[in-house]
Amino acid sequence: MNRDRLFLIKPGFAGRHGQPSFCPACAQMEGLLEYYPVLRSKLEICLVDFERPRPALVKILGSENQSCPVLILSGTPPLIPQGINVLESHGHYFVEGPASICAWLSCIHGTGWPHE
Repeated sequence: MNRDRLFLIKPGFAGRHGQPSFCPACAQMEGLLEYYPVLRSKLEICLVDFERPRPALVKILGSENQSCPVLILSGTPPLIPQGINVLESHGHYFVEGPASICAWLSCIHGTGWPHE
């Protein structure tokens, strides 16, 4: 079974002035995975290093699409929920950014909808 892949940046990378850092947007996605642990069985979670280039993402989406978090869909989406921007690069469909990813997962997997 092919699963959608959620790419997140590994925490603890050297940030400004060398202190251990984390990506707030990726931490938000980790929080969603804690709220809805069933998502871990429905998604493939891929952790990548903070430093660019990010080879795993470059191989799939090209060097112009290395931002995290990003959800790479397992195939062509049969239906794109209204208001969610699904992008395409190198033959792969993806959703980027925590708000869009959370909305996508809510529509597709029935998790809670992000409160505005």
